[in-house]
Amino acid sequence: MIPGVVNRRVVALACAFALSFAFYSSAFAAPRAAELGPEVTVGEPSGGFVGRLSVMPKNGPVGTPVAVSGEGFPADQEVQLIWTTVKGSWKVTVAEYLGRQFTPVAYQIAKLKTDKDGRIAAKFVAPEDFGFMHDVVVQQGERLLTQTAFSVDMTMKLLRESGPLGTEIPVEVQGIGWRELEGSWVLVYDNKYTGFASGVTTHGSARFNVPATGHVGLHVLEIIHTDFGSPYRNMQQSPAPDRPQFKVGFTITPGAPVLPPPPEQQAQKQVRMLPPQGELVATPVFGGIHQPVTVKGSGFEAGKTVALNWATVTGNRISGGGWEEHSRPIAEAKADAAGNVEFHFNAPDDLGGSHGLWADAGGQRKNGTFWIMPTALPLDVARGPAGTTFRVHLKGTGWSETANIYTLVYDNAISGYACGFNSQGDIEIVMQATGEPGWHFIDLYPAIYKGKETRPNNYRLPQLTFADDHPGEDLPRFRFAFEVTPSPPGQGL
Repeated sequence: MIPGVVNRRVVALACAFALSFAFYSSAFAAPRAAELGPEVTVGEPSGGFVGRLSVMPKNGPVGTPVAVSGEGFPADQEVQLIWTTVKGSWKVTVAEYLGRQFTPVAYQIAKLKTDKDGRIAAKFVAPEDFGFMHDVVVQQGERLLTQTAFSVDMTMKLLRESGPLGTEIPVEVQGIGWRELEGSWVLVYDNKYTGFASGVTTHGSARFNVPATGHVGLHVLEIIHTDFGSPYRNMQQSPAPDRPQFKVGFTITPGAPVLPPPPEQQAQKQVRMLPPQGELVATPVFGGIHQPVTVKGSGFEAGKTVALNWATVTGNRISGGGWEEHSRPIAEAKADAAGNVEFHFNAPDDLGGSHGLWADAGGQRKNGTFWIMPTALPLDVARGPAGTTFRVHLKGTGWSETANIYTLVYDNAISGYACGFNSQGDIEIVMQATGEPGWHFIDLYPAIYKGKETRPNNYRLPQLTFADDHPGEDLPRFRFAFEVTPSPPGQGL
């Protein structure tokens, strides 16, 4: 590659990093629901409703100024103005995916005092929250006096509207709902199905990015509802035709392509929700395969050689044989005069996720953990004419229903999934380069393999919101680029 091209690529990568950091570091202007005020309990309308309440406007997107007015309340008395919503969470076990869970919750917007005629007035900003209908309540003590409704409108926007090929397109969706027919939304890029966006633990907001792929010029991104895995395209003829649909444009401009960083630079910098360490403490607490690990412990018999054991899982979900956990020695060390031991080993080529560590201290087992995170190898072939075979290779993928597969996206179009359980965390995908000469982009997204949930059906689909809202394990995405070169005259498949 000539020096000028190298310099342009370095600049393009720097621009991509800057954009990505700015995007994921941005905060929404509106408060989250919990920031409206303290959490409160909504009472019952004992003896019937009292007073009348209205909000203006009756609906709007996150950040909408809302005016509240009411009359017919007891005069010169204190009342509470309350916003009702839900808290979202994922129901998972160590191995299973059970679905979404939403728990009712309410927050005090303000304490108000009625005037001598029993009227109230207040203002607040529609919070960053789940979309669609919310109750706005007036309450006195434990008695609900009356209520009305405000509907949070869904919105979609791009935080950048143009850039060269490969630019990360930051997409922001707010007001995703939580009820049936309101909570499952997917992205379609140039009429190609890309993946789904969730807002379960992010209060109905989704932020993600996809690469700008295709020709120089305008490209169309759509957010569309689905409950059954595939985008629902004739919403206007459905039993619930009022569900919104969104369409925005991104323009690919001429210029040097923005290429993804090398795989080693895409490795996770942190893993949320790591299990507790126990008596055996690993340093680092997580890492990729073959990474050096030190494990320290105390309370062993002085001068005795101690074996450190590594626990893992083997099996699969297909053959009917199931899976089992077993251990093997991975290191040994001699305890010093104070009974301290220090083990050294390289993280084995194994399944991703938590692995138990244990050692026998005179009949008492001391325990610890180490977390293997997924990592990616460079493409074995990165350029060639259409039809060229190349391989995508991941290590350290997991085994639970939320970690045992990665989904493949080629130029923002779903191309299938690959499983790493039976192969102990090793995923190798054999692909063929397709498309016009130029750069093409391959993304590997975390997904949900299967589970108990029936609606919505988001199984084996790329989860675009993996970074903020993936159930279970904290997992990365990997992005690659392949350059399709012109085919020699007369050459084909």
